[in-house]
Amino acid sequence: MRDNFPNNAPKDWLGLQDKVCVVTGAASGIGAAIAAGLASVGARVALLDRDLAGADAHTTHLCQQGYQAMAVGCDTSSETATLAAAQQVRDAMGPCNVLVNNAGLLRSARLDAISLDDWNLVLAINLTGYLLCARAFGADMKGQGAGSIINVASISAHFPQTQSGAYSASKAGVLLMSRQLAVEWGDHGVRSNAICPGMIRTPLSASFYEEPGFEAKRAAVTASRRIGEPQDIADVAVFLASPRSAYVNGADIAVDGGMSSMLMDMVPRPGYNQTA
Repeated sequence: MRDNFPNNAPKDWLGLQDKVCVVTGAASGIGAAIAAGLASVGARVALLDRDLAGADAHTTHLCQQGYQAMAVGCDTSSETATLAAAQQVRDAMGPCNVLVNNAGLLRSARLDAISLDDWNLVLAINLTGYLLCARAFGADMKGQGAGSIINVASISAHFPQTQSGAYSASKAGVLLMSRQLAVEWGDHGVRSNAICPGMIRTPLSASFYEEPGFEAKRAAVTASRRIGEPQDIADVAVFLASPRSAYVNGADIAVDGGMSSMLMDMVPRPGYNQTA
């Protein structure tokens, strides 16, 4: 994390020292950045991923920096696997305090062409998996009377991303499920919030930016005039994990560089803008 706090700020200003934090889809990209961000402020972090080798590699990197981390292989679309992972984390680190639901995938296709298998797979991981992890790890939070769940959605939950099959639908479901968890579990001291990333440079999208002019065109449709980095999402996730966000519950936070505010500026207005 970037250190923007004054020199006289308490060492554990964020209140996450030794808290047990679980991040799904943590082997790379946004999940890896969130895991590193939580570890850097003193949390004990469990990195869950179907790619156990990738999670192991990132865990080793964190431990070499003196952080506390463990890797757990887990298919989050499986109830048996998520319950087993929760027990593994509980046995090694203790009850879970924070869950970051981040694991996800995309299967490109038009709605009239996507196979039912691909549609169901995306929903199973992007939506049902979030519920299964919330139930598996949220049991600890409810038992302790405190906890934070952060659900990584997407701005495509608000704006349809064409030819992406079930992706937008799954992320829209995440937003409402996140709010429902906030309402149903709020009296147990458990908060649930969602982050909607915009255009973020990750290993999956890195090749796009190798095309000449591509990055500039994308940056031009954000108010911040740049492409986001995984760290931009991690910084918000760490805040939502911490008691410093204690009265933030049921929120949907767009982290998109202001792209979702650019609609009217992209509409052609002769004499006002240069939109083609």
